[in-house]
Amino acid sequence: MTGKLYIVSAPSGAGKSSLVRLILENDPQVRLSVSHSTRAPRSGEVDGQDYHFVSVQEFVDKVAGGEFLEWAQVHGNYYGTSLGAVESALAQGQDLLLEIDWQGARQIRRLFPESISVFVLPPSIDQLETRLRQRATDSSETILRRLAAAREEMRHAAEFDYVIINDDLQDAVRDLLAVVRANRLLYAAQHRRHASLFAEFAG
Repeated sequence: MTGKLYIVSAPSGAGKSSLVRLILENDPQVRLSVSHSTRAPRSGEVDGQDYHFVSVQEFVDKVAGGEFLEWAQVHGNYYGTSLGAVESALAQGQDLLLEIDWQGARQIRRLFPESISVFVLPPSIDQLETRLRQRATDSSETILRRLAAAREEMRHAAEFDYVIINDDLQDAVRDLLAVVRANRLLYAAQHRRHASLFAEFAG
């Protein structure tokens, strides 16, 4: 059985991390692909759970060794997805969710054309700025840089299969769950999952 690969992207502050966390809590069949990152852990983040936190040199060595399915530099830090971990999970029939930026999403869609991509938008730029300032983790200069980057990122929303506007978090969770569950009901997915049942009716 082959699992399904879900890609979730969003500009910083759109609520992607909260959305992904709630999806994992509400659907035990979906597992998060833990990316590698060279940025410092934020308060409460756990190595190996939120990210595999590595040094720049370790990251560069992994790139040279061809260990990443995709990698990119975002806001001055490097992020990458382990090729081996993704292939292993999908081969075991595990639905896997990747929380990555639009550049990584574009690379993965080329390698896994059957993947399902979702872009999360904030309800407005003003709301996005408010959320970034309320986090109180970045300087005003960093926030302005993130807002400029967000405008550029949002121009790529048309490349994705689905777009969710995160105005209300619970509504956004229901929307993403609907995407996951609907794709499980596609004929090809059901046929793989219940091959013996289809064979029985065919006979």
